[in-house]
Amino acid sequence: MFKNEKIIETKTCRHCGASFDITDKDLEFYEKISPVFPNPGVSFSTPGLKLLENGKIKYLIPPPTLCPDCRQQRRLSFRNERKLYKRKCDFSGKDIISIYFHDKPYKVYDQEIWWSDKWDALDYGKDFDFDRGFFNQFGLLYLDVPRVSIVGDGSGSVNSTYCQGSALLKDCYFVSTSWKSEKCLYAGNQCIANKYVVDSSYIQNSEQCYECIYGDSLYNCFYLIQSTGCSFCSYGIGLKGCSFCFGCVNLLNKKYCIFNKQYSESEYKDNISKIISEKYDIYKDFKDFSIKYPKLFANNIKCEGCIGDGLINSKNMNFCFDVVNGEDCKYVFEGVDIKDSYDLTYGGAPILAYDSMDPDGGYGILFSGVAWRCNNVIYSQDCFNSSNLFGCIGLRNKSYCILNKQYTKEEYEILVPKIIEHMMTPPKSPSIEGESGAIVKQGEQEWGEFFPSSLSPFGYNETVAQEYYPINPEVSKTGLEGEINYIDREGNTYNTLEEAGKRPVFKYSTYEAPFPKVEKIIPASKLPSNISEIPDDILNWAIECEVTKKPFKIIKEELAFYRKHNLPIPRRHPDQRHLDRMSLRNPRKLFERICDCLTCEENHKNIGKYKEEEFVINTKTGKKGKKIQTTYAPERQEIVYCEECYNKEVY
Repeated sequence: MFKNEKIIETKTCRHCGASFDITDKDLEFYEKISPVFPNPGVSFSTPGLKLLENGKIKYLIPPPTLCPDCRQQRRLSFRNERKLYKRKCDFSGKDIISIYFHDKPYKVYDQEIWWSDKWDALDYGKDFDFDRGFFNQFGLLYLDVPRVSIVGDGSGSVNSTYCQGSALLKDCYFVSTSWKSEKCLYAGNQCIANKYVVDSSYIQNSEQCYECIYGDSLYNCFYLIQSTGCSFCSYGIGLKGCSFCFGCVNLLNKKYCIFNKQYSESEYKDNISKIISEKYDIYKDFKDFSIKYPKLFANNIKCEGCIGDGLINSKNMNFCFDVVNGEDCKYVFEGVDIKDSYDLTYGGAPILAYDSMDPDGGYGILFSGVAWRCNNVIYSQDCFNSSNLFGCIGLRNKSYCILNKQYTKEEYEILVPKIIEHMMTPPKSPSIEGESGAIVKQGEQEWGEFFPSSLSPFGYNETVAQEYYPINPEVSKTGLEGEINYIDREGNTYNTLEEAGKRPVFKYSTYEAPFPKVEKIIPASKLPSNISEIPDDILNWAIECEVTKKPFKIIKEELAFYRKHNLPIPRRHPDQRHLDRMSLRNPRKLFERICDCLTCEENHKNIGKYKEEEFVINTKTGKKGKKIQTTYAPERQEIVYCEECYNKEVY
């Protein structure tokens, strides 16, 4: 339950069966963002219509039928960030890099072609068929309209071919969901305004960093977590304004410390030389050391009235994670400058957006994916600099279009309300295996629901959904290379949608990457620990990942970075390194917990912030502690403090 909200209804998730609440604030938001059109003279026998004082009609968005987790899972099943393939451009025939494997039934154009005037997405426009459901028709359009090989900003990025979902990059390699960065490698998840940052996530304004996560203004730092304003630091958690610190936790403005012990400059250098020469991997020692120190219940910075984690400069954010400059939002995951929005996954500067993925700029984005600098766009995908679209794909600089067909403003405002009413009680569409792939049961409402996951162009295990909500098949049906089957939430697999029946399913990819053409493959265990012993020839080899056994290569720029910073060659595949970093994050779930500080009650009384109703007995300590909402589950072994106790302890 969130502050200042009254539960109006408790619903059962249509997919997983979990209970979730609808509050008065939720209903106010759904009505606020519901689209308004001129009154075409309809009667009010159809539920969900509201006559406004100005004579117009508001087409009310109903409360969701899925819980917040299942809503996010459904959106993420459309998001491929890290699986790249070599294929042919369907326009030019040349070899390109794409997020779509070559066996996908979609036309795919190289970025340069897709962003050019050599084709027009309006050529694929369709009339709306009121004898079929909307999702079925959108699925057919999805098959026809050419896809861009990699989602980006077109010519805004330079020499950054292998970077997905990013913008304003220069000389970057395998960077995803990031922007305004230069010479970064294997970075992602909101890496913003960085230079020479490698294998890192959620890093901003930093340079010459490696294996860092959640950091800002770092320089020459390695293996840092939740740290800001630091330089020449390695293996640290919760460091602020520190330099030349190694293996330290929760330090402020410190210099020349090792495992939180103060040294002189010369002593520091001698001890660091010893540590580096003695062992390759000190991670276990650091993990054992850091567990003794309290963790802040939420990693939020300069926030007011926020419930969530990873929030910066934000206000009134409920159940939101990894958002910078957010305000008045709920269920938003990863974004910048997001205002007055619900249920977003990724985004930059949208206002009044709902149940969408990657809206960037603009307002009024509903049930859409990748809508950049758009206004009043509903049920659309991959549209840019456009407004007043419904059910469109791949449009640029267009207005008043439905299913990629151009209409006048008057025609648009008459037809869209009819389609919305149709979506409220759609007919059952025929199953078209290999075409739209959308099955809608008789009478099942489409209006108010994001696209069904069966319409996604990707296998579930190709998408970010697999990272947050992993599903592994109980029985693998590999078949031919690249064959797409279906998988349900329990891991049961199916050959066709008909076989799955009424069960909600996701596509599943059985593609296995071929071994790279190299001079030799070397097991990770055979790599020398010292970078000085690595020959240039390693650029012609493949390394066998010590975890997955997948081969991977080292590129020239990467080797130069390791040599410059005296770092060992990684033993793990880039995908595994990414998963390792993601495992350092807490889940995007909130748990009720009690502050573990032994003097919590006293601390709050001393600063005049004690409210008796907020304190209960902590069964682990036997002392009264403040009730907190945190991403640390109660059964976890970490010591977790409320903000007031953490600040007293650390600062």
